[in-house]
Formats: sequence, C-alpha cells, structure tokens
Amino acid sequence: MTQHTVLFELGCEELPPKSLKKLRDALRDEVIQGLNDAALKFTRIEAYAAPRRLAIKIIDVDGAQADSQKRFDGPALQAAYDADGQPTKALEGFMRGQGIGVEQVSTFQAGKVEKVCYYKDIKGQSLDALLPEILQHALDHLPIAKRMRSAASRTEFVRPVKWVLLLKDADVIPANIQDHRADRFSYGHRFHAPEAIELKHANDYLDALRDAKVIADFDERQQIIDKQIQALSDEVNATAIVPDDLRDEVTALVEWPVALRASFEERFLAVPQEALITTMQDNQKYFCLVDQAHKLQPYFITISNIESKDPQQIIEGNEKVVRPRLSDAEFFFLQDQKQALASRKDKLANMVFQAQLGSLWDKSQRIAKLAVALSPFTHADAQYAERAALLAKCDLTSELVGEFPELQGIAGTYYARLEGENEEVAQALGEQYLPKFAGDVLPQTQTGTTIALADRLDTLVGIFAIGQAPTGSKDPFALRRSAIGILRLVIENQIEASIEQLIDATIDSYGSIIQDPAKTRQDAVAFLEGRYRAKYEDQGVAVDVIQAVQALAPKSPLDFDKRVNAVNHFRKLAEAQALAAANKRVANILAKETAPSGAVDESLLQEATEQALYAELQQLSPIVQPLLAAKDYTAALSKLAALRTPIDAFFDHVMVMAEDPALKANRLRILVQLRALFMSVADISVLQH
Repeated sequence: MTQHTVLFELGCEELPPKSLKKLRDALRDEVIQGLNDAALKFTRIEAYAAPRRLAIKIIDVDGAQADSQKRFDGPALQAAYDADGQPTKALEGFMRGQGIGVEQVSTFQAGKVEKVCYYKDIKGQSLDALLPEILQHALDHLPIAKRMRSAASRTEFVRPVKWVLLLKDADVIPANIQDHRADRFSYGHRFHAPEAIELKHANDYLDALRDAKVIADFDERQQIIDKQIQALSDEVNATAIVPDDLRDEVTALVEWPVALRASFEERFLAVPQEALITTMQDNQKYFCLVDQAHKLQPYFITISNIESKDPQQIIEGNEKVVRPRLSDAEFFFLQDQKQALASRKDKLANMVFQAQLGSLWDKSQRIAKLAVALSPFTHADAQYAERAALLAKCDLTSELVGEFPELQGIAGTYYARLEGENEEVAQALGEQYLPKFAGDVLPQTQTGTTIALADRLDTLVGIFAIGQAPTGSKDPFALRRSAIGILRLVIENQIEASIEQLIDATIDSYGSIIQDPAKTRQDAVAFLEGRYRAKYEDQGVAVDVIQAVQALAPKSPLDFDKRVNAVNHFRKLAEAQALAAANKRVANILAKETAPSGAVDESLLQEATEQALYAELQQLSPIVQPLLAAKDYTAALSKLAALRTPIDAFFDHVMVMAEDPALKANRLRILVQLRALFMSVADISVLQH
C-alpha cells in the first residue's frame, strides 16, 4: 500500500502560553487514537507548537484502510430452511434486511449452534476521506477549559482560527476544518515575515518556517533559549534561575527567540531577593541571575520575539519597565521596617485563623506553648522555640507579604535579622512552612523543626476537635499534606516521640477549647497513623511491606520507619518468600489452636528436624534480642533469615498436630517462639510474592 507524509497546521491568534505544550501533546495523542481507530497504519507523528500555531506531521501513513470483511449474523441454520430445504420466513427476512440473495448466505459455528450469516466485503476508505474528520474530532477533544467563537463561525476553539493547512505529500487534502478551507499556505513571523508561505511539500514545513523566522518545533525552540541563557549567564560569571514552568511559558510566548541581558540598580539588592525574583519571574517573565552562593546579581535575561537591529533599545525598555516593580518591593520593605515584628501581634489578634479556634494571635500563643513542650523531643532551646513561635505569624500583617504572599516566613526572617533577633530564631521564621510539598527540604535548625511541627499539629488537632476532619476530596486545611509533613519532620529528624505524645501535648496547649479531648485524641492519632501508607507508597514501598508493619501498630513514627526499612530490605532476600509462607502457615496453625503456655520440653523433641529448629532458635534468640532492643530491625531480620532451612525441614518432616497431646503442645510452643521472634519486627506472613 502507498504511504504518505501528511502535514496539518492550525493557525490561530496567540494561544495561551501556559497551555501550549499540553495542547500540542493532546493533539498528537488524539490524532494517534483517531488513526488507530480508523486502522490507518503510520510510522510516527511529530508534533509542533508555537504561539500562533499547532501542527502535526504524520510519517509513512497508509493512503487508505485495508479492505475488510464484516460478518452479519442471521438465524440458526435449523430455523433458516424448511424440510424441503427452502428458506423460511426467518431467513427471507434476514436476506431482505441485508439486500442479498440465497446464494450469498454462508454459515458459521456459534458454539454448539450452526448459524447462517452474510460476509460483506468492505472497501477501505481513503486517507483523504477519513483524515478531516479525525483532525476535527481531535480538535474538539483538546483539553480547553474555555472555548470561544470568532466572527460568524459557529465552531469553537481556544483562540480565533486564522488558517488551516493540510497536505498529503505535495497535494492539498480537500477539507473544511474549524470552518476554514484547507490549503497549502502557512504564515511566518508576525513582524519579520508576515506574508503567506506556499508549501510545495509536507516535508518542507520546518525549513520554510525557519526561513520565515519561526521555529515551529517547541523543543528545538526551548533548546535555543537554554543555550542563549547559558551564554549570557557565563559572560557575567553567574547562573540563571530557570524554573520549568517559566521556561515552558517563555518558550510558548516566542516564535523566534532572542535572549538579551539587562540590569537593574544595585541598591535594590538590599531588598529580600525572594521578592525581587518573584516580581521579575511572575510579572515580567524574566530569568534572574545568581552567583555561586545563590545571591541575586543585578542582572536579568529577557527573551525577545524580535531580532532587533538595535537590541539596546529593547534592553533599556525592559529595564524601564522593571524599575517601578522593584521600587514597589523596596518601598514595602522599607515601610515594614518602621514597625517591629513583635508589635504586629495586635493586628494578628484581628485576623481570624478559624472561627471556632480563634485568631492568628491565639494560634501563635498555642504554638509557643506547644513548642516549649516539644523542645525536649526536638532538642531545641525552649526559649528560642517560644520566641520564634510568637513571631512566626507576625509578617502576615506586613506590606511585603501583602504584595507577595509567597514570602510569608521569608519576610519575617529578614525583619527579625534587621531587628537583631537571634539567628536561630530568625531562620526558624522562614523554616516554619517547610516542607511545603512532597519531597521538599526540611528545616535546618532545631527551632525551625520545632515550630514547623507545632504549627501543623495545632491545625490538625484543632480541626479534628471541631469536627471538620477531611472527607473524600474535601480537605480545606490541607491536613493530609500536613500529616505527611509531621511524619517526615519526626522521622527524618530522628525524634523519639510517639504519635500519642505529640497529640496529647497539642491537646494540652488548647486547654478548655477542646470539648471532647478523648475523641479528639483518638481521631487525630488514627488520622496520622492512616497517612503512613500514602507516605511510603510515594517512596515506592510495596503495600504489603507497609501492612506487615501496621499489623504491629508501632506507636512511634521513627520506630515505624525503621521497621518498614527493615521489612523492605528483608523482602529482597532470597529466603524472604519461603519465610513469609512459613510464617503464614504458623499464623494459621496458631489461630486455630490455643498454644499452651510454658517452656519447650527438650525431652519431647523426638524428630531430628524439630531438634535442629529448636537449637537454631536457642542460638539465634540471644543474638537477635539485643538487635531488637537497639531497634536495629534490619540486622535482626537478616539474622532470622537463617531460619529458612530448619523451618522448611521442620514442616517437611514433623507433624505438628500429633495425636500425643504432649508432643502436640510442645511443637506448638516451638511455633509460638518462632512466631514471636519474627513478630518482634513485623508480621511478615502478610508479604506477597
């Protein structure tokens, strides 16, 4: 079958930059699905996207569907003909419906019944006939939140459509897509080459547009931007901050990228650099430059969409635009310094945290009390922790945070340093919100760890106390994320505290506000324990490993973590599968039989294999017990792996449920000892292999 190269381009007004990459990928995926559904084979699809166009190139696509045959089923053979072999009314009705004569009737075996049927030859449709509908269907199913109509057209799209190009090799495929007649014309750069470009062949697309100052390939355009940014950064011995989202957005804003480095006055560097970086990135789409110590430098890089004859004019224009924004940040920063952080508590007292739980100042006082209670666990200085907690929310009333909400905590750190607060206290103000998301860094100071923990615990316990626990997808206070943060703070800082201790300390800090402390305690503890699975599954830990540890319900998150790591390691050992199966067998036996108390009677050990297992247990127990006491569960399970061979031999040669009651009781005691050793770490009988 003849194969072709097909090029489709949809020309539009400027497409939403934050959605461009997603639209490109969705168009490709939808077209692939459409071609597959139509049974049109192809080698690959290349997808392109630029501010004013979405395009795909289909390589080696079939010119038509293959011819096929479709079976139409009729009545059972027995009911199709009468005794004389003439068609019955049932068969005549079937033939009428299909428009066929008796000579075209065939039969097939449907299970035990033979039926009549008609095999209809279906001529494969051409690519030209199928493709317009596939493309329109793909456009109709793009992930567009809000569609619009333009002019008199009744079709909808994310932006007004200006042209449609559809070529099969050198020929235009007749089509009407988005109310536009397909043609062979594209258009170049809006300013450099706005005239129409006539494409002779589908393979000419990228080169023809490049000549017209358009890099149609999104990825190629992004690589050009990366190289230009790198070159300009190297010239001033700096490193560019290039967030992925901003990089994608800027790539989606330009057709012909030209990177230019501009500068701003060094006096602005006295302002918190996070504020400057935020305003330059979010408002101006600039890439900021930092030195090796990650200190902001007085430069930024802008990506122009024009190759100017006088680039200095563009540079000066951007410098002129950014100056008022930096001046605003400077103004807010200087204004805030006129009022001490601690004096802002009065404003906090007028800011509601939650109607039933009081103001942000009430919360700050609770956090301060809780931080002092947590200090012995976190090894923080109680005075520092209390001071940091009382200052923690004060910057929420500042002008700088009012303008740049993402600077909460960070602004407080700057102001605290300017006011001469202890460095640990100042740093903790920025660290209180860490971790902000899964995989984020944790506080570096003990004080920061303490108030980060206290803040999350206060919110969690308070919300449970007023009966507003998360339900389904509703979690307005982000308690699920908060709970994972609590577990990470405890585990990764090696804090030896049980969940009950943390919740009890938090309930104490609330005082009489909590109407039912017992229920609040029970619900909050259960919620935190319930987050283990989400936490470890995100790390790639198998569910059965988590369940093996949950079966023992360890009280401390740190202890839970050590057990999970141990079981995860054990699961990879060669002996794990057999030992898990053996433990399951032991658990089943002991669930049915009440194991007698008392020690194993060595005189009743008749079989060599039960003697060997008991001897191994006696030998291993004094080795494993100190490891368990030291919570070195990984080493303990590794030692217990040596039991595989004697356990297998025991079950192969020993009848546990012996007729002699004394023998049976003695053998059950061995199993009790065996089970207890493994259960000191986890219930490995639940491991799946």
